[in-house]
Amino acid sequence: MGLFRRRKPLHEQLAAAGELSLGFDAGVPTGLSGQPPGWDGEQRGEPGIHGVPRARRWDAVATTGAPGLQGDNVHFIALTDGTLVVEEAEPDDALVPLAEAVESSIPPPYRAEAVRRGPETWAVAASRIAIAAVPGLNGDRAELVVTRDGRTLNVDGRATLGHAPALEWIGQLEGTEYVVRAERVDGDLWTVEATAL
Repeated sequence: MGLFRRRKPLHEQLAAAGELSLGFDAGVPTGLSGQPPGWDGEQRGEPGIHGVPRARRWDAVATTGAPGLQGDNVHFIALTDGTLVVEEAEPDDALVPLAEAVESSIPPPYRAEAVRRGPETWAVAASRIAIAAVPGLNGDRAELVVTRDGRTLNVDGRATLGHAPALEWIGQLEGTEYVVRAERVDGDLWTVEATAL
């Protein structure tokens, strides 16, 4: 019969190699980092890193010239066929420089927002989105929730008995329980976001 020697877990091996304490037997920290601020408010010790970092909001950010735009900000969605769906009343070709600046980093479809930074200078930022054709669904916003207890389809904040097979198919890619949120872009085209529950 051979001799069996139990190995320490990896985290313990790494701590021992780095001469670090895992804190199991550590009491109150000593030294400068364990000292509270003084009565005079002078900081002692080193501040630690705390908080939760924010999720990245934009997938691409650029600055470009766009002389044909009239307002101070503009929101648009770029579709895969090159169509730009604009929320504000702007000339048709005025957004092309903004779209070209963003598309050097990400391809359509994406949602973009631009802000004027000078007479003809604009900062534009874009986030990737998913687009789906959802025929036969009336309204502008929809939310489909499917759980083991059943399914609920809300359109513009109201529960409906209708079906949205396209949204159900998108949700099923996430699993058996899911939520799909959709917002109309134009006609039967909707932005969609599916999340497993």
